[in-house]
Amino acid sequence: MVDSIEPQTEAWWRDAVIYQVYPRSWADSDGDGIGDLPGITSHLDHLVDLGVDAVWLSPFYTSPQNDAGYDVADYRDVDPLFGTLADFDALVDRAHELGLRVIVDLVPNHSSSEHPWFRAALAAEPGSPERARYIFRDGRGENGELPPNNWQSNFGGPAWTRTTNPDGSPGQWYLHLFDETQPDFDWTNPEVQEEFRRILRFWLDRGVDGFRIDVAHGLHKAEGLPDAPEDYDLAVDPTGLQPMWDKPAVHEVYRDWRRIVEEYRVEGEDADRILVAEAWVIPDEALAKYVRPDELHQSFNFGYLMTPWTPHAQRDAITRALAATAAVGAPQTWVLSNHDVPRHATRLAYDIDRATRVRGIGPDDPQPDPVLGLRRARAATAVMLALPGSAYLYQGEELGLPEHTTLPPEARQDPTFVRTGGEDVGRDGCRVPVPWHADKPAFGFSPTGRSWLPQPEVYGDLAPNRQDGVAGSTLELYRTLLATRRHYRLGRGELTWHDLGEDVLAFTVACPGHRRVQVITNFGAEPVELPHGQILVASDALDEHHRLGTDTTVWVVPG
Repeated sequence: MVDSIEPQTEAWWRDAVIYQVYPRSWADSDGDGIGDLPGITSHLDHLVDLGVDAVWLSPFYTSPQNDAGYDVADYRDVDPLFGTLADFDALVDRAHELGLRVIVDLVPNHSSSEHPWFRAALAAEPGSPERARYIFRDGRGENGELPPNNWQSNFGGPAWTRTTNPDGSPGQWYLHLFDETQPDFDWTNPEVQEEFRRILRFWLDRGVDGFRIDVAHGLHKAEGLPDAPEDYDLAVDPTGLQPMWDKPAVHEVYRDWRRIVEEYRVEGEDADRILVAEAWVIPDEALAKYVRPDELHQSFNFGYLMTPWTPHAQRDAITRALAATAAVGAPQTWVLSNHDVPRHATRLAYDIDRATRVRGIGPDDPQPDPVLGLRRARAATAVMLALPGSAYLYQGEELGLPEHTTLPPEARQDPTFVRTGGEDVGRDGCRVPVPWHADKPAFGFSPTGRSWLPQPEVYGDLAPNRQDGVAGSTLELYRTLLATRRHYRLGRGELTWHDLGEDVLAFTVACPGHRRVQVITNFGAEPVELPHGQILVASDALDEHHRLGTDTTVWVVPG
């Protein structure tokens, strides 16, 4: 049994369902094959009908798009690829009219190499104020020919690139934990700190309701930039000892930012502006430090996302996660898919020992079983949306979209694919444009039929016009789950585990108003008898004897 999870306030974000939109893949209004802000605005009614509380926008800022907008050249403007600031204002106004809140991405770990600051740094001398905004160092070796340390880029290859002096001679090196076009800021520099305070206020003044913070665990590095342990994990720091991740100083940054967003609270209204961390940090207790009362409001629970599809692993992950955030008075945040990992309708299609894979899937890899994957994904979503706390959905998962696992090499645009020489196929497979109408060009994504990544044919059958009002469709399942979650206020509940056998995950959520919902998932081959009560929703049809089949979740009001 998990300790009671009693929310300290009724703030909206404590049980919100937030929907991620990847702008270039949501909807293209002008026919160039790339999604844009007017395209997002035109389909906000889809999110209202779905039943979410807020929309989170991946980057739309001015950028050379070397990493799909996560390389920002101007933090205070919209890239012409996506529209204008006026288009952004119209989007926010329309979302607020519809009762949706708007969260925007913030990329503070690094900028684009085309940012004016970095251009000035390259033109300046070593030791100059311009270079002090980034992490420049002399190289090792007799002539500085070796990188300053052994750190590797998350996108493959060294995390250092050497500059060239004006006279053509080799110069200093600069750090980039990601692509070489994404130089890391030096967060010990007060000028960097003040610049991001101004950026926060710029968007808060335009009405945004919060920020999702990219690479939130990476802003500060270990003093002296020591070598990393050999064979360290590039993505997740399970020990707190890796020199580039999860340093204590990042928490002072977020305490500062929390004070800024608190300035925008409106007394008497549920109008908190929130801060959400993308922090690949384990164990759960380390991640919970990011959501202490004076820091961030939420942090993505990637440990849960990577949990194998077994009842024991699921129960352990949920128990640890709830206990960790309860200790700091915060809600837990659940997520199964996003723009950086294979969609869970595909990820869960593999054998259990591969269910946690977060690297991309290509045509040369073993291909998933789409029927098995979707069945498990529907069951997993039904578990996730019943859990106390907040939940994030990734665009298209409500349609049951699978990963595009057969993208040809010439179509791929993720820098990971290039930097690893194709060894890692990258993240393009989960970023393929969303279908809207089966019988229109590009399945309704673009009026011209253009699409920056090719869509698989199966997307047509999964378009909303093929699922709307169809009993048993994935779209209608999501609508029912979200409406039921809201009605019973499951996100505000307290969880108690039950033992119904080794192949069954079972728990009850005690909801506000003395209502209870029992959640049961069958992982085994044999059907499971259901308790007496009212069935609220099932992720798939029950068998002819009204029993729960394999890889199926049901919500029941005990009777």
